[in-house]
Amino acid sequence: MSENKPKVAFICVHNSCRSQIAEALGTQLAGDIFESYSAGTETKPNINQDAVRLMKKN
Repeated sequence: MSENKPKVAFICVHNSCRSQIAEALGTQLAGDIFESYSAGTETKPNINQDAVRLMKKN
């Protein structure tokens, strides 16, 4: 990865679904433009299984 690319953080509450999907899509669709990261204001021990299922479809 280029060190000159901007970094983008996608943030949701638990970092277990929406931000994980956004990070995956950002990496897949714009990985050559920016670096994607996900984060949450609270933590969950696991990624939401619906998010995993949706990302596998892509």
